[in-house]
Amino acid sequence: MNSSAEQNRAAEPPVNGPGTLGSAISRAAGFFGFWLVLTGADAGDLAAGLVAAAAATWASLRLMPAQQWSLRPIKLAEFVLHFLRQSIAAGIDVAWRALDPRLELRPGFVVYQAQLPPGTAREAFCAIMSLLPGTLPCGPAEGNGLTIHCLDVTQPVAEQLAVEEALCMQTVGGAQRDG
Repeated sequence: MNSSAEQNRAAEPPVNGPGTLGSAISRAAGFFGFWLVLTGADAGDLAAGLVAAAAATWASLRLMPAQQWSLRPIKLAEFVLHFLRQSIAAGIDVAWRALDPRLELRPGFVVYQAQLPPGTAREAFCAIMSLLPGTLPCGPAEGNGLTIHCLDVTQPVAEQLAVEEALCMQTVGGAQRDG
């Protein structure tokens, strides 16, 4: 029988894995670059910045382990353009509904059954979804569902989210966990 310490270690996310070194280097570079922006690249702060970047990288790998992504650059460009178009159209629709008293708002919650499993890719999809006017992911629901707050529950929200999720999955190729 395993001790509770061994069980806790087994439940922790792996820090070492095939993509961990590359992920650690890119995260450390990002954190250090952010530090340089915050401090104005002052030479006196470089040592503290290196320590802060190393600590942030370690914490980042513990909280969000490295994942294998197969990002498709052309699909990413298409997705960004689609997202911008969708954001503008949805923003106009939300503004129209808010300013025209004849158009009723029917706010409420819908449950969307996501195809992406829980993890980083699904969280990225939720972050993208939260940027679209009129929808806001609020948390998990029964099964693989997500509770979504929307401005008009009579609209085909779940169908629209399915299209967005499919485009997101095509762009990132579905993230698979390393290790």
